[in-house]
Amino acid sequence: MTWRIITVGKPAFSWAKEAADIYLKRLQNYTKVESIVIKDGPRRQVEEQVLAASEKSLRIILDERGKALRSVELARWVEARQMRGVKVASLIIGGADGHSEALRNAADEVWTLSSMTLQHEVAWVVLLEQVYRAHTILKGEPYHRE
Repeated sequence: MTWRIITVGKPAFSWAKEAADIYLKRLQNYTKVESIVIKDGPRRQVEEQVLAASEKSLRIILDERGKALRSVELARWVEARQMRGVKVASLIIGGADGHSEALRNAADEVWTLSSMTLQHEVAWVVLLEQVYRAHTILKGEPYHRE
């Protein structure tokens, strides 16, 4: 399964870019990851671009109102989607304005990384780490300790 990570706004913090690059490099051993950055702007315009970028994929919105998954649950989710033949899963991180109800309704799933609102660069790094962790769990590697 290919992961398409869609973020609104370029990362401004060098530490976030460095951390993301570490996980993107690690993920190359397990899966394909595409990173798409949508320029921040008026919500309607941004959301149209997000929908276009995530077309023909399983859409997952990251939002504090979404479903919380434990790391092992995420791994099992990945395994189940791979078994079903899902080709592309788009993980969508919003900008400063978050996601509209209409965009959340257009998603196949809505997940949360935290019940707190996370700055999008923090969410980007946490998300990549969790996708990496899920793949190591599925491979039975020691990165994840229960």
